[in-house]
Amino acid sequence: MDESDDEMRRALEALTQRVSRLESATECRVREEQPGHQGGQHRSAHPERSEASAVDEEQYWALTGLRSRLGDHPATAEGAVMLIGSMTLPGGAPVAWQQSAGTTGMLETDWSDRAAEFAALGHPVRLELLRHLLSGVHATAELAEVAALGTTGQLHHHLRQLVAAGWVRQSGRGSYEVPAARVVPLLASLAGAQR
Repeated sequence: MDESDDEMRRALEALTQRVSRLESATECRVREEQPGHQGGQHRSAHPERSEASAVDEEQYWALTGLRSRLGDHPATAEGAVMLIGSMTLPGGAPVAWQQSAGTTGMLETDWSDRAAEFAALGHPVRLELLRHLLSGVHATAELAEVAALGTTGQLHHHLRQLVAAGWVRQSGRGSYEVPAARVVPLLASLAGAQR
């Protein structure tokens, strides 16, 4: 086998892997679009009459791990939600985060105290500002040069809103950052907003 055959074999293997991943993602998407299907699990109109459906442990490894721990605490007896993530930011800083909450009583509590956090994300300039901060632009002088972020006064207004809601913190004089504990929830919120 000469070099060109070896290169062609590697290219074919890479293509085969990509097609396999695409087929898997498409299969998952098709399942999610079926009526009564949510989050990788079939949902019954009468949950009290059905057992939890089986999930593909390979594809839903995080869900499988979460389910295995549900009985460990009274707050998770009825279920739990979890945000997990691991990434390296453009500046090279690694971020890993895991946050969970038991769903027992969650639907009965007042959610209005969370409105400010969601409202802070509800402005296109603030979302763009967060994207720039995560991309490594931290100094207000550099942020002020980004035309999409408006005037210096508008920039400071949006920074104050994000700081008040906890999405951003001041990391030095004239410098801001997204706290590590907010990176994964922010990106999970963006992923959850996709249709």
